[in-house]
Amino acid sequence: MATHPPPELLPDRGEWTLTNANCSIARALDVIGNRISLLLLREAFFGTRRFDDFAERVGVSESAAAKRLNELTAAGILERRPYREPGQRERQEYRLTTKGGELRVVLTALRDWGDRWEAPEPGPPLHTVHRDCGATVHAEMRCTDDHLVPRHETALAAGPAPDTETPEDHT
Repeated sequence: MATHPPPELLPDRGEWTLTNANCSIARALDVIGNRISLLLLREAFFGTRRFDDFAERVGVSESAAAKRLNELTAAGILERRPYREPGQRERQEYRLTTKGGELRVVLTALRDWGDRWEAPEPGPPLHTVHRDCGATVHAEMRCTDDHLVPRHETALAAGPAPDTETPEDHT
């Protein structure tokens, strides 16, 4: 087991503040934090690429799909690539970027939670499986030394650009 210098752990939550402007969760939600965007991402991970298919499969109007696809593209989550069907005009399809692909674990964790707490009987409609062995894939937390980390073994430490204040900062 590798050892690391002990991090500077933050005190109890009531003793420090974090502004939304510097909160990674708040900033991520600014990009993907609405139902339509998350469902469009679900479809992108399922292999959907064409605008009409996104709108239909998510069950939203074309204007709502266009707005959210444009936002995801502007954020670098999706990219547009041209395609042309024989005899048709050139159109654009949407593909996940590297940045967008890294959201797979987020959607997997969200699906895991939904499967556990919100799925109807007899269970969830889909499972993600490992192609090599067929086992169901789940999201889990691991440290940088690859240890599985239960929730009760985590703590908050100041990062390289903390936007936190403790009472001592005001003395």
